[in-house]
Amino acid sequence: MLRTEGAWSFLLPGFLARQPYAMLTISIVLLVQHTTGSFGLAGAVSATAGIAMALIAPQSGRLADRFGQGAVLVPQVFLHALTVGALVSAALLDAPLWALFVAAVPAGATAPQISPMVRARWAARLQGSPLMTTAAAFESVADEFTFVVGPVLATALCTGVHPAAGLAAEAGVSLVGGLVFAAQRGTQPLPVHAAAGEQGHATAPQHAGRPTSALSVPGARVLVAAVLGIGMVFGGMQVSLTAFTESIGRPGINGVMYGVFAAGNMLAAVAVGAIRWKRGPQTRLLVAYPGLVVAAALVALAAQLGPWAVLLGALGTLIGLCVAPCMITCFTLIETLVPAGSRTEAFTWLTGAVALGQAAGSTVAGQLADHSGAGVGFLTPLAGTGLALLVLLAFRKALHPPHNGRVAARGLGHRTTVPVD
Repeated sequence: MLRTEGAWSFLLPGFLARQPYAMLTISIVLLVQHTTGSFGLAGAVSATAGIAMALIAPQSGRLADRFGQGAVLVPQVFLHALTVGALVSAALLDAPLWALFVAAVPAGATAPQISPMVRARWAARLQGSPLMTTAAAFESVADEFTFVVGPVLATALCTGVHPAAGLAAEAGVSLVGGLVFAAQRGTQPLPVHAAAGEQGHATAPQHAGRPTSALSVPGARVLVAAVLGIGMVFGGMQVSLTAFTESIGRPGINGVMYGVFAAGNMLAAVAVGAIRWKRGPQTRLLVAYPGLVVAAALVALAAQLGPWAVLLGALGTLIGLCVAPCMITCFTLIETLVPAGSRTEAFTWLTGAVALGQAAGSTVAGQLADHSGAGVGFLTPLAGTGLALLVLLAFRKALHPPHNGRVAARGLGHRTTVPVD
């Protein structure tokens, strides 16, 4: 996979540019909790940014499909740096609470969606190849390594340098990394209007003149619900671990404990990419997701038994191991279900759903931690994944791409018929 022509030109800058994604919400939580003293308010402000990100990200993905990634990304990273600066200023100047929520909206809405753009580049270069599963796993490893590094770095900056240092670093890296990534124009997928103009081009989508939303595909909506539950795991664990480490008087280990959770996720992603699967992705998702629910239940149970950091850390690793197979399979499936001209949008719907789940998870966990104790917040991942599992089971038939004798999405596992002499 790494020998694919042009791969390194977007992998390295893409890795740098995606680092801030894991720093944004936890940096907001740490800054707002420092200035207000409330985990509930910190989680709510962070959730506001996450909701804005979830709602706007698919629209920016659709624009990237239509006009090109660079045309969307360059103005986006400048706006993001400015809006994050406004949020930091509002928090440090003790602005009214409503001002924090207002400032959080553009800060989240302008967050650059680098990971979906990298995935779209892989899909364009590996179209129809079995290496797409490997690429999906590789991207999940990269994402989870980001969630190992990001929270640890943000926590270290916020607790060791200044409460606003995490957001300042997030904005700076977003700007520099985003501009370097946008400069790699040779590997970006052709915009829809350009692809439509190239007769016989392999990546030209059907009906390119009138692109439709990726959410018009029923299976895509089911996958959005699945990753929404995974997002609640991320958000619930972030805030609950922050509250837990505060309650035992060791706030400095918060980033380490969340990093251990993300490390389990990363290790499982490596395994998923290395295994040659005999079962299809639909079956794998329906097997892996119940395991995630069970792991979330064990974490919630352990949190009610006592303030045992080692036990929670070990079970956090377990839940991380269960997240990766579900996440990778969702991203593999979406590529088989949607048309080629809607891939970036489809990937941003999934990453946006993760952000929305993070927002909901951090809000609920923060309120529970404020009113019922740090351990109660760990019930949030269980509730989110449990509801998502019910949706998966009820609408599992929508996860199979239609055949009808032709390729609907040119995805993994399908081959285009060609004439043979």
